[in-house]
Amino acid sequence: MSWTLIALLLLPLAGGVVVAFLRRDDRIAKAVALVFALAELVLAVLAWVAYDPSSDARLQLTSSVDWIPAFGVRLSFGVDGIALVMIALIAFLVPVVIGGSWADKLPEGRSAGGFFALLLVMQTGMVGVFAATDVFLFYVFFEAVLIPMYFLIGRFGGPNRQYAAMKFFLYSLLGGLVMLASVIGVYVAAADKLGTGTFDWATLVTVTRELPLSTQIWLFLGFFVAFAIKAPLVPLHTWLPDAGAEAPVGAGVLLVGILDKIGTFGFLRYCLPLFPLASQELAPLVLVLAVAGILYGSLLAVGQSDLKRFVAYTSIAHFGFIALGIFAFSSQAGTGAVLYMVNHGISTGMLFLVVGMVMARGGSRLIEDYGGMAKLTPVLGGLFFVAGLSSLALPGTNSFVSEFLVLVGSYPNEPVYTILAAVGMVLAALYVLWLYQRIFQGPVRGTALVGATGGPGAAVDPERAAVPDLGKRELAVLAPLVALILVLGFYPKPVLDVITPSVGATLSEVGVADPVAQEGK
Repeated sequence: MSWTLIALLLLPLAGGVVVAFLRRDDRIAKAVALVFALAELVLAVLAWVAYDPSSDARLQLTSSVDWIPAFGVRLSFGVDGIALVMIALIAFLVPVVIGGSWADKLPEGRSAGGFFALLLVMQTGMVGVFAATDVFLFYVFFEAVLIPMYFLIGRFGGPNRQYAAMKFFLYSLLGGLVMLASVIGVYVAAADKLGTGTFDWATLVTVTRELPLSTQIWLFLGFFVAFAIKAPLVPLHTWLPDAGAEAPVGAGVLLVGILDKIGTFGFLRYCLPLFPLASQELAPLVLVLAVAGILYGSLLAVGQSDLKRFVAYTSIAHFGFIALGIFAFSSQAGTGAVLYMVNHGISTGMLFLVVGMVMARGGSRLIEDYGGMAKLTPVLGGLFFVAGLSSLALPGTNSFVSEFLVLVGSYPNEPVYTILAAVGMVLAALYVLWLYQRIFQGPVRGTALVGATGGPGAAVDPERAAVPDLGKRELAVLAPLVALILVLGFYPKPVLDVITPSVGATLSEVGVADPVAQEGK
């Protein structure tokens, strides 16, 4: 039995409890939270080193103990390459978020200790989702992770935080309840087949794949609805713009960088292996939703006037590419989709952070309240540009590799959807560069920077603008993100080596013909 994953689960939970008791002293609470987050990062590195991509074992670092024996529920954990890279991303982003949120102004009556305690507790839930190998245990973590995010948005968010938090919670809870029906369904199917019910993922893969197509479709849809809401796919996406806009910046990074990936991870871990016939039958529907999300999210991002909503809509577009790669049933596209899950967390996480840094200086979320900011904050402008270039998948950045693999891998099986998705690349350049031009280029302007000198249309005085550039702490927060954007843009092999065997195993479980494998024969 390996204790690595259990330690990864318990360490941030213990940190959250400790920090919660320190909430009267914000300075100490922040320092302790950062120490726990960095210790978690060290554990994640050890898990990465212990993982063997060349092993024939489907899951590694496994552990399992009885939890509810009467129903065959166990506390079972294990990872494949897909889950491992997501856990590593969590461990990387949480200390970045803590550093980025260090000087945030919280709503009156809220403590930094409470904020960081919730972040650490949520980290435990996120790791549990990716590490669970018991389907019921996965469902428990899937629902439990909603609670800290609900309070992060509802207690520490923007003016409409209560509405956004409730909408986020209800959407996700509804999806979870629909999934619960399918969780019960696979348990009953296992009981009919084996004589006793089980929630063990590996066992269920061998059982549910033998079910009739009609049964698989109903069970597939239960899981799919929950994951499509979480992902989010159009038209089940409407909670994200509100939640992303009202969430505090640090929570927003984890919302779009990690929580949304639970949906796409669920497609790979549960929908495809458990219901291979239904996955192939319903793939055209998912591909339509994926391409619709790419185009819809891109067009809505172009027209946004709110900085945080802009980031939310770009994420909707990016998740369309991930869904396309998953349901194209190609090893190249699937590998690109998983790599995109990692790269999106890095690039969009950085974009969310620099947007927060712009807002911290201007005090406004409205794009029209800014202009010519590069003259006042050239370093912030430069790093904002780097985040934008990564988001639009410029060659040499991390996102380009994953987007390229998705499109190249999808084309042999789904040429029409791939061509339509490629339009999103053009739209991405439009919405990113136009946003950068409006905020950072031209003369210094906008009430957030210089204030109005008179009535509407009156001139402004750039000399009145006293806007500081990035400080040492902010540079320290962004530097690791920039480094990963460049390193994974030029040398993604270490991550691809971990991902590729697990994607191949998933396709084998689905039983589809991989066009890349066929060409290699």
